[in-house]
Amino acid sequence: MKPHSLVSLFSRKSVFCRAACVGALLLIASSLQAQNLFVSEGTYIYKFTPGGTFSYFATGLSISSGLASDSAGNIFVAETGSGNIYEFTPGGVRSTFASGLSTPGSLAFNSAGNLFVANEGGGNILEYNSSGVQSTFASGLSSPLALAFDRAGNLFEADGSGNIYEFTPGGVRSTFVSSFGGFTGLAFNSAGDLFGSSDSGPIDEFSPDGTVSEFASPSSVTTGLAFNSNGNLFALDGNSFIDEYTPGGMKSTFFGPGVTGQALAFQGEILPVPEPSALGLLAVGAIALLVRRRRKLVA
Repeated sequence: MKPHSLVSLFSRKSVFCRAACVGALLLIASSLQAQNLFVSEGTYIYKFTPGGTFSYFATGLSISSGLASDSAGNIFVAETGSGNIYEFTPGGVRSTFASGLSTPGSLAFNSAGNLFVANEGGGNILEYNSSGVQSTFASGLSSPLALAFDRAGNLFEADGSGNIYEFTPGGVRSTFVSSFGGFTGLAFNSAGDLFGSSDSGPIDEFSPDGTVSEFASPSSVTTGLAFNSNGNLFALDGNSFIDEYTPGGMKSTFFGPGVTGQALAFQGEILPVPEPSALGLLAVGAIALLVRRRRKLVA
């Protein structure tokens, strides 16, 4: 019997084998997928391709601030001036997701697809399910400014007091770090370290136990932070640049000068990228299943 090709083996009725191979291939492909970057700046939302080419995604807003993307690639924008949160389809069609907020700012999605909003004027964090139903996740806060979720589903919040608080999924609060400058942006890398941009200048890196080190010292105050799927950190520089940092802290200019943004977000859900060894094990496992199936067919 002639050797079976990969295509012919996929055509067999081994559901488990096909599922394993497809899953491994999709995981590898998804980890390498480039993402578009969105930036809010006043009345505009900009869209940047991975190569740095920009276009106007939305215009006519009233002081846009917070920005986030759900797993389907829809873009959510907090409009500080009106107290609205708008949802944009990937094609740019706008609808009102929520209204009546008091100075909404930072936005973040949890793994369940619920949207969390730092409602700065109200001193609380609001939670919206996918249908737009609102509930109060936390209250009595001091000007919540930045939000970010870790891989365990805990919410981290930086506020005007110079503290970063950690909330369990059930809403129980504890102090993660204290007595720092006012953080303007938070983001987690795939290793579980928290990065914070502050109005005092540096970008700080916090290990899971709260140990702090200086990751970068930009020439100007940075605002929003976001990681792409390759693990590079993007930051909005007060000198109208979008900076890109490698995991080792090497800085390059992604775009600028020309953008004085408030927040940035990558389109689509960003999952922790598996280590190369993990990807290799998945691929080897899939190939082993194919070989085993082939031997049975030849026999």
